[in-house]
Amino acid sequence: MTWAMTEKGYSQRRACWLVGIDPRVYRYHSTRPDDADLRGRLRALASERRRFGYRRLHLLIEREGIQVNWKKLYRLYREEGLTVRKRGGRKRALGTRAPLAVPQGPNQRWSLDFVSDSLASGRRFRILNVIDDFSRECLAMVADTSISGQRVARELDWIAERRGYPCLIVSDNGSELTSNAILKWQEDRHVEWHYIAPGKPMQNGFVESFNGRLRDECLNEHVFGSLRHARSLIAAWRDDYNSNRPHTGLGGLTPHEAYERSTMDQTANRANF
Repeated sequence: MTWAMTEKGYSQRRACWLVGIDPRVYRYHSTRPDDADLRGRLRALASERRRFGYRRLHLLIEREGIQVNWKKLYRLYREEGLTVRKRGGRKRALGTRAPLAVPQGPNQRWSLDFVSDSLASGRRFRILNVIDDFSRECLAMVADTSISGQRVARELDWIAERRGYPCLIVSDNGSELTSNAILKWQEDRHVEWHYIAPGKPMQNGFVESFNGRLRDECLNEHVFGSLRHARSLIAAWRDDYNSNRPHTGLGGLTPHEAYERSTMDQTANRANF
């Protein structure tokens, strides 16, 4: 339409006739409100009442004096991605329902994932990787033949002793990361937990990208004679990754440099305030 009117000099009516639409349809502008306040309140209630569906949320909204048709609320509920996930037979941690926000500083969001490899003897071992999504720092790489949910919780506490607890953790829904130990850990530490959709590793892109680099640059380059040997080489690779590897996504900075710069900026902002 725009091309026909600007390039060919057709009138709006003629251009509409050529493409087969009514001029009133072309000129129409939606008068539907954006409902920003209602959306915000709906997200807040869904976060507070994680097992409430849209019907109960609708009742809570109406009790607050906000009159809204249930069909409209259901549409907003779906658009905001607040659908309640079904639980399995046993108790599992299901995590937050809120959409992921882009981290604006360190410790706002960590990502967790496992990578598997084998020793020269053929014995399998796993590596738990913990990444800060803002600075891209590898906060921990835990290598062992077995890593339970309780072990994951202990390692997270160990990181938090020197780093502080994150606002949000992102992971897949593996059994170790949806265990009762993790459920209790996140409740006791008041840390939100977001589980990506099954079969969608791209939703946890930062740690998946890190896993690819780890396998290409370290795991595929060495034959590990023992678990101790593997831990030593993996720790050396992690130190090099954090201290010496520039990232294009960080403007050419290394993860440690990105963290230090962000910390300095926050200190300066507090001083100015």
